[in-house]
Amino acid sequence: MSSGKILMAQPECLIKNDEHGNLLVQTKAVEILKQIDQLVVVVAVVGLYRTGKSYLMNKLAGKTKGFALGSTIQSKTKGIWMWCVPHPTKVDHTLVLLDTEGLGDVEKGDSKNDNWIFSLAVLLSSALVYNSVGTIDNNALQQLHYVTELTEHIKVKSQAKDEDEDGDESTEFMRFFPSFVWTVRDFTLQLEYNGKPITADEYLDNALKLKAGHGKQVMQYNMPRNCLRNYFPKRKCFVFDRPTSAENMKRMDELSDKDLEPSFVQQATSFCDYIYGEAKTKTMKGGYNMTGRMLGSLAKMYVDAICSGQIPCLENAVVALAQIENSNAIAEAMKIYKERMDSWVAFPTETLEELSNIHGTVEEQAVKIFMGLCFKDEDQKSQLKLMELMQAEYTAICEKNVVESKKACESIIKRIFRPLEENIASGQYTSVGGYERYRKDFNSLISKYRSAEGRGIKDEESLKEYLEKKESVGQAIMTADQSLTEAQRKAEENRVRMEAMEQERRASEEQRNILKKQMEDQERTFNENMAQLERKMEEDRKNAAKEFEMTLNGKLKEQQELMKQGFDERAKLMEAEISSLKKEKVQNEKSPSLFSGILDTAGQAAAMFLPGFVPKLAGVGLSALSRLF
Repeated sequence: MSSGKILMAQPECLIKNDEHGNLLVQTKAVEILKQIDQLVVVVAVVGLYRTGKSYLMNKLAGKTKGFALGSTIQSKTKGIWMWCVPHPTKVDHTLVLLDTEGLGDVEKGDSKNDNWIFSLAVLLSSALVYNSVGTIDNNALQQLHYVTELTEHIKVKSQAKDEDEDGDESTEFMRFFPSFVWTVRDFTLQLEYNGKPITADEYLDNALKLKAGHGKQVMQYNMPRNCLRNYFPKRKCFVFDRPTSAENMKRMDELSDKDLEPSFVQQATSFCDYIYGEAKTKTMKGGYNMTGRMLGSLAKMYVDAICSGQIPCLENAVVALAQIENSNAIAEAMKIYKERMDSWVAFPTETLEELSNIHGTVEEQAVKIFMGLCFKDEDQKSQLKLMELMQAEYTAICEKNVVESKKACESIIKRIFRPLEENIASGQYTSVGGYERYRKDFNSLISKYRSAEGRGIKDEESLKEYLEKKESVGQAIMTADQSLTEAQRKAEENRVRMEAMEQERRASEEQRNILKKQMEDQERTFNENMAQLERKMEEDRKNAAKEFEMTLNGKLKEQQELMKQGFDERAKLMEAEISSLKKEKVQNEKSPSLFSGILDTAGQAAAMFLPGFVPKLAGVGLSALSRLF
């Protein structure tokens, strides 16, 4: 399931009602969603029972069977059922279809359950399809009373903030509510208004016009219309002819398109094309795009809140989901880093650069995975945690590289210097002129060792340690060689001392190079993380901008409609909301300027777990960082 795709042969129950009427999230469905790393477009259908909702969902899935259609007066769908299919037009997206229990089921007679089903459909979807039969008249709108009660079942902000902040609730709802599609089944009227043909969208807009006045009846009349106009940023309407004869309606799941009325087939095709093309990726408050895994977690959070007697809160859900997803992002990034470093690194590496380059490549990939999965990482705490864990893992790998290098060098030294050891043991260097032969053999083997492959990065230190062990042996051979004069002995001792100093220098330089490369790797780690963070921030800013743009356009459109209908006073009252949205939009566009402050904070925090790393921030150092601005 590495691609994040999943194929479901049939729908699964996502949320069911137990025998006591309690809502329960089904583990199997959540496990399916957890396997979907792709972004999701979520389409939920709601409406009165026995209105043909399931047919539309099957059509969107490209199937004639799947969601139960039924042919009796009993409601077939209980709770919320889910079907995940590849999105027909959006690459790397999964289409999640949610078929809900019919509202107003006379057998259950549970309005509280109906309200929660409707609210969950709103909370989980990016496009909400409301299915009804007949016409959009006042009776149909009054039946849609669930939308007027959403404020009792959904909160945008936590209670603490609600007490301190004022603002128009409809603006907050509009930011995260799905688009609203009203599908009118068995429509028999002519689409005309004042003797002129109109579109289905204009038909819906006319039905949502408000009445002037302040009386109780006017308020009841306007309530559902106000909610639909103010909560849902985008509205669409489709009307459908009767699909076939009453007799054939009983076996709809057995019929193909050729058995249905051509006009109905065309209307259903237009509906599907619209959903495929216009239904957006599901987002959280703040414009964060959602994957299937996130959707599963979200469904569980909302149902758990409902079952505990609480009202689902969007702000709390974002925070809780961010904690889950960011922890998962760290785990996934570290898993990739460990797996690839384990398979790509052959110990010991021949050079420092070899290990460093592999680390750099794998680190970039791991950070990219983290950035793709994380969201709302406050103060970059999760990213800094990833940097810390990755640095600890890399340090351990570097230490292993040193150990393996020393092991390899010891093995090579043992093999190359074996003839020398055998000659020493047999006494071949204890005769006259033996010291010269010893030094000649010794230097030859040192050269042979330095040309051997597979020594790794600690070859000079390993050689130094071996040479130190042989100092006393060389001294003894030199003392025993009677052919050497006193002057020769002194000159030889001086030469041996100089060679030891040179070997010490080589070993020290080797260690300095290791430390220098570690510093360079740490700086590169910081630079790579900050570069990807800046790209992530820009992506989040653009997503937030889409949310602002959608909400602002929705408010401006509503203001214009109110003015057209003569509600100038109401239109004027919206100026404060619109002005506030424009201000927030400008602030969002300036958000990249915050990156310098984040850079400082992250640099100071990173210095705590990057040994020797001293961030030179605020534009006065780290040459690679200067390129980020």
